[in-house]
Amino acid sequence: MGLFQPLTIDRSTGQLLGVRQVISPNQDARPPGATIDLVVVHGIGLPPGQFGGPWVEQLFLNRLPVDADPFFATIAGLKVSAHAFIRRDGEIIQFVPFHARAWHAGASSWQHRVACNDFSVGIELEGADEVAYTDAQYDQLAAMIVALRASYPTLTTDGLVGHSEIAPGRKTDPGAGFDWTILQAKVRALA
Repeated sequence: MGLFQPLTIDRSTGQLLGVRQVISPNQDARPPGATIDLVVVHGIGLPPGQFGGPWVEQLFLNRLPVDADPFFATIAGLKVSAHAFIRRDGEIIQFVPFHARAWHAGASSWQHRVACNDFSVGIELEGADEVAYTDAQYDQLAAMIVALRASYPTLTTDGLVGHSEIAPGRKTDPGAGFDWTILQAKVRALA
């Protein structure tokens, strides 16, 4: 399984143990009674199609310098985050505790429910729609999904979607470069 190492979530803090924690201000409380029953997989590169560097982290911290790239001026003032970000080499950075609401889905709906941020976990993968994701990313994503399902029993096998599925016409990620068959096989192997 490559980089696979079992992952554990501390339910009292909502933190994934053993990964770098960088707390984003772009979060708030989930609505009372909200349950976590959806994982939304995203793809992001900043600037688009470029990988590595500090830019995704800076975006989630509201510190993206608009003069560093022409694209950054187009997203100036955007307040977004994800629960976790998986770099191409498999490094995981957590930005929002799982019990809190990250601002990753935007205008969204799933199975006749709107505002997916209320009941989902958002996981960003460093990538682009047409670029294949790495084995290390699949390994870490599968391990995180298994850990989430162990910690949040309301999260079932049906609760795994791409951003494009909850915001069709508005979002396309994680795109054709993401292979759901590979992810599903890795999750089954770990379950």
